[in-house]
Amino acid sequence: MTTKDERLSFLEEMKDVRRIRKPNRANVETPRELTPGHLERQRAAVEKPIKDANPLTSDHVDPLTAHDILCWQRPGVQHGVFRKLRLGQYPIEARLDLHRMTIEQARREVFAFVGDCVRYGLRSVIILHGKGERNPDGIAQLKSHLAKWLPELESVLAFHSARKHHGGTGAVYVMVRKGGRDKQRNREIYGGR
Repeated sequence: MTTKDERLSFLEEMKDVRRIRKPNRANVETPRELTPGHLERQRAAVEKPIKDANPLTSDHVDPLTAHDILCWQRPGVQHGVFRKLRLGQYPIEARLDLHRMTIEQARREVFAFVGDCVRYGLRSVIILHGKGERNPDGIAQLKSHLAKWLPELESVLAFHSARKHHGGTGAVYVMVRKGGRDKQRNREIYGGR
């Protein structure tokens, strides 16, 4: 307990102390005025739209139906390799499901997926696109676009509609080109340039 003398002594020492009028807090409100840097970034965004590095196009696509078979190979792909792909004899190393995607979403996903396959050394993959049997016009939109997009990608060597147990004409096996790291590894193992 404090005594009366201690209290009086304390009050005597505190007589010149004044109360702080402003609260002792940092001002964390965002400024409402636009800075020159903000205005410049805004102007640049309007003038220079981000360039889409995705080469896949959506113009003029030949319409395919649910039962059409996708089949394509780049020149130089050996017949035995393509036959093995067509029969689904390569292990499926990755899968992309395009069901319920818009054409634009699928376009971005296919481009990114094939790029990832090259980056991670995945050679045999499957893309599930669906048959489009529920479409009133009978046209399989995603399948039609995929048939156009895959040959546009340099990394795709071949593709073929899947076997029935992997989705049949609602899916496609895709063979992807080796990445630089895999090519170098093969050169080291088997010799050559």
